[in-house]
Amino acid sequence: MDTADSPTKTQASDDENYNLLRQAHEQFNNGAFERCLELLQQLETKGENSGLILRHNRAVVNYYISGCMQHQTLLQELEQLVDAKAKPTTPATVEQPTVVGGGGLSLKHAGSAITVARYNKAVIYYHRHMYGTALERLAPLVGRLEALEKQMSALVATLQLQLLLATNQLNRAEAFLEYLQYKLNLVASAPSPSPTGSPEEAAAAAAAAVAATPVLEASVPRVAGECAGTLQLLQLLTHVLNRKPVVITEDGTPQFAALKAQQYYIMKDFQMAAKQLMRINDECTQAGNITPQLSTCIANNMGVIHLRVRHYAIAAKFFQNALRFDQQLAANLRKSSLQTMSSARSCEIMYNLGIAMLHLRRSKEAFHCLLVPVKQYHSNPRLWFRMAEACIMEHESQKLLGKDSLLNSADAKPYGSAHSTAVPEPTLEFAALCLRSALTLALQHKASFYMAASAEDTLEPKDAAQQLWSQQQDNNFCNPSKPISLESLDNMLAAIYAAHSFVSLRLGDHVTALEMAKQLLQSERLSDAHRLLGHMYAGEALMMMEKPAEARDHLEPTFVSTLNALELETRDWQLKSLDAAQNVVRYNLSVALALQNDFQAAKGLLATLTHPIVSKKSQILHRYIELKKSAAGSPN
Repeated sequence: MDTADSPTKTQASDDENYNLLRQAHEQFNNGAFERCLELLQQLETKGENSGLILRHNRAVVNYYISGCMQHQTLLQELEQLVDAKAKPTTPATVEQPTVVGGGGLSLKHAGSAITVARYNKAVIYYHRHMYGTALERLAPLVGRLEALEKQMSALVATLQLQLLLATNQLNRAEAFLEYLQYKLNLVASAPSPSPTGSPEEAAAAAAAAVAATPVLEASVPRVAGECAGTLQLLQLLTHVLNRKPVVITEDGTPQFAALKAQQYYIMKDFQMAAKQLMRINDECTQAGNITPQLSTCIANNMGVIHLRVRHYAIAAKFFQNALRFDQQLAANLRKSSLQTMSSARSCEIMYNLGIAMLHLRRSKEAFHCLLVPVKQYHSNPRLWFRMAEACIMEHESQKLLGKDSLLNSADAKPYGSAHSTAVPEPTLEFAALCLRSALTLALQHKASFYMAASAEDTLEPKDAAQQLWSQQQDNNFCNPSKPISLESLDNMLAAIYAAHSFVSLRLGDHVTALEMAKQLLQSERLSDAHRLLGHMYAGEALMMMEKPAEARDHLEPTFVSTLNALELETRDWQLKSLDAAQNVVRYNLSVALALQNDFQAAKGLLATLTHPIVSKKSQILHRYIELKKSAAGSPN
């Protein structure tokens, strides 16, 4: 939390109170909190008229006496302090020592006590990972940042920037940084690459894509005495996350070294990023200052790098190691300090581990991993979709289905039967619930999707700083992942429609399956693979609804020849070629023809099927047609 400014004497008549204040200030800085509290109590008994200030400082000193553990008690005291506005207090004639949350600060009147109390509340919520609440509590101070004292302004700005980055509001953080630079002069310009440097390097830094999988950022110091250094580190981190070319000069600390690794990762130099992280680990281990927080950060980020290059088993191992380190911090959060609570990252690590398990087709483990972050990031449509994927994968692994058809109709479950959707289990019923949530959220976010200004409309930094930074928007609705583009959102919507249609077919809800398939086919930026699935699922649903004539419109094999063969080959599914896709479509069309009693045309199509993916099913259908023809030809 904060240290105190040395109090100054303002009136000769206040010598005695001044001496008490000076002693309390010295005792606090020396860590003698019990003695500091005694001196504050003496001030109170002497009738010192700055009641709110004394209440605040006493609450903070009690917090330090508890070993920085009783943060809930401190929070309650601060809430009461902010609400205590019924009786205005008389301004104090002596500067009070500020034993609060960030750096040297002079409290000359009760209003300042309220200001610092608001700041300290935001600090507590930040360390408890309640970032939205922290932003709300800090907003009144951010709104009058220019009116605050220089030191207090720097503290509030630092915390605001940390919160914006923690919530992936990268555009807003960039605009806020420009506001601090050009309006408040709190930060200097970040060092940029030399104009004579490699143009390829500059282009890579400017054009690299931010990782979709969340990465633990470099751990930044939160001690107020290091406010200037923290602002500099946050400035560089903001530029790196916004893919701006910037020079990072290491100062020998793990924070700047980890930031350099982050820059390598965003520039897609994954080998250098991994080497940088391993160097940090080796140097800190040799120096004897390795901590569970740093080990957690390094293990998680190594996992993210391996996940990015598709080394899924290695990635999962690193994530499991990160969880083990994190458990040393989060063993008992109710009895942990705020610093320890802030460092616990099990939620984000479980998200990463769940994604790795999905790629490894360990569906049940992936599902239980993803159950942890969905409790905190319940408005993330991508997370709900990943949970549905785990449910579908687990269901398919438990079923002995023929692999030559997209759907075995006999295996469809009656809609509304079996497991309850209220129970979080990897079932199709729960998958349907996840997909409904994902679809609702994705459509809501698309309706409010923010399109950034074009390059021609972008203002110069100095001009942009004149505008309200709070008007900037970010498409950060997939936390803890980074903001996504409109193209990524459209692709996610298409995947949700396809999965929803598939699950509905499996559950026997053919009306919903057809509706989702039609929505899929009407989607923007529809890939060839999703277009194929949309037609297949629509045709399947129509056949199950006894509408084979309409199904034939979706099962004409001519459209398959227009698909991109490379897209089919590179996807992780059964249809690895245009030939396989053609055979599946022709098989399903032969089913539709058989349902219309056009057995001759159905047999003609079956004769053209040569791919192993449909061989067994085509034989069964051929026998079925022969039996139907025999039955039709026999006497009554």
